[in-house]
Amino acid sequence: MRNAAIIPKKIHSLNSLKHAVEVWKFLGKKISFTNGVFDILHQGHIYSLSQAAQEGDVLVVGVNSDASVKRLNKGPERPINDQDSRAILLASMIMVDAVIIFDEDTPYNLITTILPDVLVKGGDYRVEEVVGHKEVIANGGQVVINPIVEGFSTTGIISRMRETH
Repeated sequence: MRNAAIIPKKIHSLNSLKHAVEVWKFLGKKISFTNGVFDILHQGHIYSLSQAAQEGDVLVVGVNSDASVKRLNKGPERPINDQDSRAILLASMIMVDAVIIFDEDTPYNLITTILPDVLVKGGDYRVEEVVGHKEVIANGGQVVINPIVEGFSTTGIISRMRETH
């Protein structure tokens, strides 16, 4: 990773995250997990992260890698901020306990590896549409859907910027 000297210790590899989650679970901590691109951090992200953090004692955030963002077809210019920058911003937030960048199209492997107690997704999803919901529920966990904060989206911010320039 670039800028390795300034990356907070909250940014994990899969192995270090697995270890941290084992420790937290041993200590009886409730693990909450959410994921996303978090390209241009905005009020909707802050709300969703705050809500996700309230669901547990520890909040783990999965961040789409640059390559996975490209595959999501969010637009040719996306991501605006590279994966390291996005991870550093999230790790700097007091409500976030751990950040991991994942390269797959979905966080399925990550979710099934750490098996959080609460899987949180922002948006207008139904529980059955959330990746990893079956495994989390089968393990005694729950899935929570946070409502969208209307008027706040990275795509909308980019569109407004284009209109004014």
